[in-house]
Amino acid sequence: MSRSTAEVKNWMTMFRWIVKVIRDDYGIDEAKLTRHAKLETELGLGLEQVEDVLRIIDESFGIRFPEGTLDEVLRLEELCMLASWLKGFYKQPDFISGGFAVTCRAANPGMP
Repeated sequence: MSRSTAEVKNWMTMFRWIVKVIRDDYGIDEAKLTRHAKLETELGLGLEQVEDVLRIIDESFGIRFPEGTLDEVLRLEELCMLASWLKGFYKQPDFISGGFAVTCRAANPGMP
């Protein structure tokens, strides 16, 4: 299900958008949704729930998270930075590996 992304214009508004998805869909207290929160262990999201969040972002922004994303992304901030990069709102994050960057570009040929 695609959600409105009209107000998302940079990585900070992307972060707020993702926080709202997790808060609203999974009932996670917003106080826990900090930049450094680990998606699975600190937020309590199961693997299937994290994959659902990736799918929601994919469908809403027209980007593709490639296979192996969850090996690269551990924290909420990392998810936001990666999504922002794939959408063209942010520079390539330092935390991702070179091989994964190539995979991301292959999955998203329209990336800037």
